[in-house]
Amino acid sequence: MSTVDAQMPGVFYRRPSPESDPYIEPGSVVQPGQTIGLIEVMKTFNEIKADKPCRVAKILLDDGDEVDIGQSMFEVDEP
Repeated sequence: MSTVDAQMPGVFYRRPSPESDPYIEPGSVVQPGQTIGLIEVMKTFNEIKADKPCRVAKILLDDGDEVDIGQSMFEVDEP
């Protein structure tokens, strides 16, 4: 098991807009380059992308949670 950690401080979002479905759910298998979340910094939305194939074991934050550099956002394991 490993984690996906924030590369910048900001506000975390699991979906592109309030009425949209989340990018991923626990159990989702993701591919490199796939968007798995967003971090908003000063009204700019930065996509969080998977850097390797993995399965999302746990999402550690809710929409609107503040995140700091190095904070774990997801637990992942091999697909």
